Parts: sequence; C-alpha cells; structure tokens
Amino acid sequence: MIFDLDLIRKTYAGMPAKIAAARKLTGTPLTLAEKILYAHLYEPPVRAYERGKDYVDFAPDRVAMQDATAQMALLQFMTCGREKVAVPSTVHCDHLIQAKVGAEQDLKIAVDVNKEVYDFLASISNKYGIGFWRAGAGIIHQVVLENYAFPGGMMIGTDSHTPNAGGLGMIAIGVGGADAVDVMAGLAWELKMPKLIGVKLTGKLSGWVSPKDVILKVAGILTVKGGTGAIVEYFGEGAESLSATGKGTICNMGAEIGATCSVFAYDEKMSGYLKATEREEVAALADGVKEHLRPDPEVYANPEKYYDQLIEINLSELEPYVNGPFTPDLAWPISKFGEAVKANQWPEKLEVALIGSCTNSSYEDISRSASLAQQAIDKKLKTKAEFTITPGSEMVRYTIEKDGFLNTFDKIGGVVLANACGPCIGQWARHIDDPNRKNSIITSFNRNFAKRNDGLSSTHAFVASPEIVTAFAIAGDLTFNPLKDKLKNANGEEVMLDEPSGLELPPKGFSVDDPGYVAPAADGSKVEVVVKSDSQRLQLLAPFTAWEGKDLKGLKLLIKAKGKCTTDHISMAGPWLKFRGHLDNISNNMLIGAINFFNEKTDTVKNQLSGAYGPVPATARAYKAAGIGSVVVGDENYGEGSSREHAAMEPRHLGVRAIVVRSFARIHETNLKKQGMLALTFANKEDYDKIQEDDSIDITGLTDFTPGKPLSLVLNHSDGTTDSITVNHTYNEQQIQWFKEGGALNVIRKQAGK
Repeated sequence: MIFDLDLIRKTYAGMPAKIAAARKLTGTPLTLAEKILYAHLYEPPVRAYERGKDYVDFAPDRVAMQDATAQMALLQFMTCGREKVAVPSTVHCDHLIQAKVGAEQDLKIAVDVNKEVYDFLASISNKYGIGFWRAGAGIIHQVVLENYAFPGGMMIGTDSHTPNAGGLGMIAIGVGGADAVDVMAGLAWELKMPKLIGVKLTGKLSGWVSPKDVILKVAGILTVKGGTGAIVEYFGEGAESLSATGKGTICNMGAEIGATCSVFAYDEKMSGYLKATEREEVAALADGVKEHLRPDPEVYANPEKYYDQLIEINLSELEPYVNGPFTPDLAWPISKFGEAVKANQWPEKLEVALIGSCTNSSYEDISRSASLAQQAIDKKLKTKAEFTITPGSEMVRYTIEKDGFLNTFDKIGGVVLANACGPCIGQWARHIDDPNRKNSIITSFNRNFAKRNDGLSSTHAFVASPEIVTAFAIAGDLTFNPLKDKLKNANGEEVMLDEPSGLELPPKGFSVDDPGYVAPAADGSKVEVVVKSDSQRLQLLAPFTAWEGKDLKGLKLLIKAKGKCTTDHISMAGPWLKFRGHLDNISNNMLIGAINFFNEKTDTVKNQLSGAYGPVPATARAYKAAGIGSVVVGDENYGEGSSREHAAMEPRHLGVRAIVVRSFARIHETNLKKQGMLALTFANKEDYDKIQEDDSIDITGLTDFTPGKPLSLVLNHSDGTTDSITVNHTYNEQQIQWFKEGGALNVIRKQAGK
C-alpha cells in the first residue's frame, strides 16, 4: 500500500517552479536543504531568508506522533476547534511497552496495562482522521521510513529522532506537541531558518566499519550542541555508497549533536529502498524530479562557499567507534577504546549488549550482526554477556525470522524483544543483582545519558554499531578489539572473528502478515473520545492563564541546576511514561534528576517558605499554593535530548514563570515558548554564578517586551544586597503574543472562537 501518493505528486509538481523562484531570490545555487525548505514555505517568499536569524513559516507535508507524546499533543488538539487534521498524520504505539522477558509476553502485558491509553489514542485518531499503528507494529521512525518518508518531502514529528527520515532525502524535524497541533490545525509552522553544516563523505566503508561510525565520529567532532540551529547535509561519493537505512541511522542520531535535522540527496540507494518497500511509483516520481532532490552542481563543486561549516570524512580511513559513557559525543576509535576503559577505570566486564532500536534495526544491521552470531556458532564461541535484539518494525521482524536470523540469535542465547523502543528509552525491567554496583552495558541505540536505559546511575552505557555490540557480547570484555584480538573457544583454541557481512535488502523481499495499521473512519464526527474524570493516566487540559500585564516580582529560586540537564533530567521517562497523558501526575517527576548546584544532590532543594529541604516538585507546589511564582536556573545546552514537551509543560503547570540558562537546546526552547513560558539566557554567562540559594527574583522589562530587546533580572539576596543582570531572549512578535496569551494554544483557541 502506498500512502499519500496524490500528496507526493502535488509536491513534486510544484517543486521546479518554487526552487527556480528561490534561486532567483537568493541569487545563488542552492543546497538540498534550501530547496526543500523553500519548496515548503507556508506562503510564497518575497525575499531570501537569513540563516540563523529569520523566523520562517513552513507548511510540512505530514505529522507523526509516538504514543507517549501523542497523548498530550492530541489532548491539546481536542481543544482547538478543528473537526479533522489538515495534513496526513499518524500515531505509533511504541514507547509504552516494557522489555522484561521477551517479545510475546511483554507485548501481551503492555496491551493489558496500557489499554486505557491505547483505547484513547485509537478513538481520537479515528475521530480526527489520523492513521493508527497498534502496539507491536514497530518503532515510529522505522515505520515512517518504510511507509511515509519520501525524497524532498517535509514532515514534523513529536519525537527528537524524527530526522531518521532524512535517510530517504526528507527534511524531518522533531518538535513538541504544540507545534504538531499547529500543523494538524492547518496553521503555519514556525522555525528559525537553519544554518547549514555540510559533511562531505569520500571513499567507501569496508570491514567492521558501518554507517553508525560516521555519526559517532561526527558527534565527537561537533559535540552535543555543535549542530544546534543547523541542518546537517551529507553529500559526496561516499554518501552515495551508503544504504538508505544506513543514511537513516546517521540522520537519526543527528539529534545527539543538537541538529535541527540531517539529510542526504536522492540517489540509487534510496530508489532501491523505495522499490523494496513496494513504493515503485514513488521512486518513479522522484526520478522525474531528481535534479531538484540534490544540491545544485555548483554546491558539489565548491561546498565551502555554500555551507556555514564544512566537515570532510574519508570513509576508507574511518574505523569503528564506541561513544560514552554518559554522553553520546565522547567518541573513542576502537583502537583506543580499550585503553580508555582501563585509564578511566570503567567496568571492563560487559554485562549486557543490546542491538536494534529506531537507530539500528534495519535488515542490513540485523544481517551483519547475525553473521557474527553464526561465526560464534561455527567457531564454538558463546556470548559472555546478556544479548538482546529489538526489531524496528513487524515487517523487519517477520522478514528476519523468515530468513533465519532470529534462529541464529537464539542459538547463541539472544533474546528478541518487542518491536518497540524498550531499553532505549528506559522501558527496561533489567535483571541485576545489585543496582548500586558499577557496571557496563553497550547498545546500538542513540543515547546513553546516566539512568537513560535502566534508571541506574551506576550503569556505564556505551554506544556503537550493531556489529561491534555483537562482538562485545561474544567477548564480554570492553577491552577486546574485534579487529585484532583473539578469543578462546569451548575447545580451548584461540580464534578470531572475521569481518561481518550482510545485505542491504532481503534477497527474497520484505514480508509481513499484519503490519499493524488501522485506517481512520471516513467520517469521525460520531466517534466519542472518552477520558474518565478519575483516570490516573489521562487528564483533560485546562488552558494556562494569561500574563498579568506587569513585571514579575518576588519569584523564588526553585533550583539552580548544575551541569548537564537533559529532558531526561527534567522529565524522566521509564516508569513515568505511564503518566504522559496526565499533566498533574507526571509533574511529580519535574527536575527530579537535576543536580542542585548548592548541595550536589538530586531532587533536594530548599523551600524558602519553610527553610526545609525537599523534593523539587513538592517545593514548586508549595510556592504555587502560596501564590508565588518560581524560577529555574540552568547551565549550557539546557533541555538537550528528547522533544518531550512535558519538560516544558510541567514547570508551567507547577508555577515556574521563567527558565534562565547559559544556553538552550533548540526543541526545548521552542517548547517553553509554546507553553507561554519565559525562556531566557544570561547575556554574561558568568552571571550564572551570581544566583544564590535564597534569592527572590524580579523580572523587569516585560511591559515593553519586544523582539531583540533584553530583559533584566533583579536578584534580591537574603543578606539584603541585590544584583541586576541582563538576560537575552529570542522571541519574535508572534512568540511574545504566545507569552501574553498564556500559550500558543490559547491563541489558536481565540482564532477558532473557543
């Protein structure tokens, strides 16, 4: 089944004229990203837009939502007065399935435990014309790649790894639920015109090296915030040698460098993947506009002239990488990783190896890992670490079972988990003797923040390709280098693992009995969406209150967060995922993972009303009950990681009025603005040090809140002294209106007469 064929035809029909007009406006040849962006403007442009400066309105082709974020997005959409979504939209049930025993039993439990949420999502999708993918159908990004992504398209998704679709030449951007509501309501979607980072790939991968190693190296170069506000565009003969799913892996993990998204030009590999997934007509249509799905020839000839930053990587010289622990940009080439493990005294014994996830669960990934598993069987080796396999979709799972790979993994003790996110997002009931014991795991996932996978701060998580992870599972030792080290087999013989081998696409084709898709009703007007008033998992939303019209005085410091403060620190996943549709309940996890600057502890802050120390959410609730607003202070790249808007909605719900930081991650800053919050940055980053534990804070300049004009913070210290500091913001006129009205959704309601 081909989805959205008429939409794709229409998109391609309009591209040549739109791109020609953009080329005339800019007066320069265009990169691929620029072509797609200008072809998806909400209204025809009257001038060229400046990268990194101008806010631009776009009209994405579609919206994708996963079950954890879809709940809040659709609860918001219910209130905006629309009868049906304005663009093709889908919901994918992949986040709420906990990995514990194995695929069949885990899925059965999830369907029972999450019935209320699944029923809500199914019914609201049916009512508003949204495609619904049942639990077990697969992980959102893999399902999108197999069914919806198309070269030259533009989509947004309520998950930070939405850029996975860049593997099929699509501009695909992770957003919060309020952004999704805008697009589903038929409104313009606003984004600051991204800067462009070009990555020129030469040479060709060989041996143990995989596409995953490209992004692991790029993460080491750019760090977790080096891509912020930018689209990363890969090109060159090296790019064309990579499989479409390998390209997807690279684009997926671009979220870990803060990139808006990543994209590859349309080529034969993409065409082959479209045909293999029964989208021959889409491939034929793309072939007809191929020149518009690639950068202009002048860009290829002189890339340094057209990108804001240029990186060159020779794939022939690349070696496998292992990144971590605790951050995805700590990049170690395999030749140096063993030394790093010893030098840093990270646990050498590997306890669990996990492959799959939305990042690395393609047929190619699984086949290469299976080749190593078969070697272990043939060479009389056994896995010395626990080993799990997470297929990305039912289509992939069914096909790799048909082709014998699952049986191969089973023979070496591998456990196949459900087609879901599972351990990648903390949905893992891990079996461990002592949760406080330092230990090491390695995954082919995308993130490895502390507590990310199993909720344990003692776990050292590393990220590598599926092939390297599988080799480590066999060795059980992180100092092992599969490229040169030998292993002792059951006969006492020393053997070496050969280079992995695999196939980009299944030679007998993809197969699946039931992909798990449910189409919406043609007319959903009679469909009833029920949310029980006493539900602990779902809660209808009440509009946030509008700004009072004056400066904010007497706000209390809630927490001064020290160091890395990701969305996992602000709104933890794992066991808290069950409350993603209930704002009040999930707010009890607000900032419980952030480190308090003043005592180096988590979830312990001073209540200025009582003088006692207690949990962050309870302290915020105490201030709110007393009619006092609060302020959160943060460090660099605050809000790094997931797109979850709960990290912005929870502070808003609990009375936090402003987040003041050294710098923001892109999605989180936008999410805060959408919810009517003040997202501010220190004009002088050293002013972070002036914040004291007992501060009462005034925010002045709000009565003249205008784009480009800084605001002021007055820090009223407990000793009677004060500090006045300048804070910057990036609000435009529309975003200031969101603040004044109490949130973007209130503006939409007004427009709809609600």
